[in-house]
Amino acid sequence: MKWIRRLFTVLVLFAIVIAAAYYFGTNWLADKAMNEVTSQLETSGQLDSVKAELNSNPDVQSYLQDAKTADRSKLPIKTKEQATRAVLKKFSVSELAEMQKQAQSGMTAAEQQELLQKVESRLTPEELLSLKVLALDELSK
Repeated sequence: MKWIRRLFTVLVLFAIVIAAAYYFGTNWLADKAMNEVTSQLETSGQLDSVKAELNSNPDVQSYLQDAKTADRSKLPIKTKEQATRAVLKKFSVSELAEMQKQAQSGMTAAEQQELLQKVESRLTPEELLSLKVLALDELSK
């Protein structure tokens, strides 16, 4: 009977360690990814031009229009860390890496539309609106 209790205790501790690693790991991953992308854009001098391009692009502005009037208190995702967790639940790391590679090498309008449809098909409307709000916040910095 003692060995069952010990086994149960070990399993519970193992589950706690895994949960903590997942929670803190996604926070670390979100910070690392944002810092890497930002530093790459800053060192290449493209950060301001990317922001200006996104702010002047009418398609992007119309896509983000509903985020400007969204009730932030009702959104399921409020932080970048929560956004990272939500996206990692819906997409694999390899899928995200492939999307980043496509975006960096340039995408046609058809490829952009295909990527947008893929994202919209996997995220709920509330999650998508939350991500739009976070993107709008980042663009306004």
